[in-house]
Amino acid sequence: MPNTTRDPRAWIAPLVCTLVTLPMGLVALFIGGLTPMACDACDGAEAARFDASFAPAWTVLCVGLLLTLMVLVASWAMPWQVRNTGRRVGLSLAAPATTMVTFVAFMALVDWP
Repeated sequence: MPNTTRDPRAWIAPLVCTLVTLPMGLVALFIGGLTPMACDACDGAEAARFDASFAPAWTVLCVGLLLTLMVLVASWAMPWQVRNTGRRVGLSLAAPATTMVTFVAFMALVDWP
């Protein structure tokens, strides 16, 4: 029989996740937004390669951060019952991991000058 009693500490994992993930996401978005300045002095083929790689990389960053936000909301929305503790902690750990993977993918997709 599943344990459906209310977990009084259910808010801890989503709160820690929120306090870690939101600043990480904002920093990733800030760095991603400043990335086009890396090729300010580029010209010709180098600028064309950078521009062609930046557009899909920016899309990956934005979609990945939206996915992170959805995982973060899901960690808060999980029913606050003892039986959902493992799922809630798993979602809370997945949100910052998703942010890191998204940022690494963005940096790898950009063809740096």
